[in-house]
Amino acid sequence: MAVIGVGVDLVAVGEFAELLDRPGTTVLGSFTAGERRAAATRSKNPARHFAARWAAKEALVKAWSASLYGRPPVAPEGIHHLIEVVTDAWGRPSLRLHGVVAEHLVGTTAHVSLTHDGDMAGAFVVLEAATGT
Repeated sequence: MAVIGVGVDLVAVGEFAELLDRPGTTVLGSFTAGERRAAATRSKNPARHFAARWAAKEALVKAWSASLYGRPPVAPEGIHHLIEVVTDAWGRPSLRLHGVVAEHLVGTTAHVSLTHDGDMAGAFVVLEAATGT
């Protein structure tokens, strides 16, 4: 396997909470039904939950962009809803890709790490592809 892209993102939880509460916001549409359900049932602080997942989505987009260095983008804007953060029974995160994102990244493995510190949430993503891809 070869690393083809790395991405990182930080999100201020308080500011993200304000965005979620803003009348008319469409940001919740960037999260899958599963992500919204997990925030409602498994998180004491939904804004913190959503902020970390937003950071993971942004970090994946950045890693994917890095893998295309020197070439034009291959997906339209607004693809965050096609990137889903899921966790296993022990809370370890993984990324599940849908639609055009999954199609373009077929054969690619995305490794993700989420973190929280104070009012900040962050994510780090490494994209790996088979050598020669």
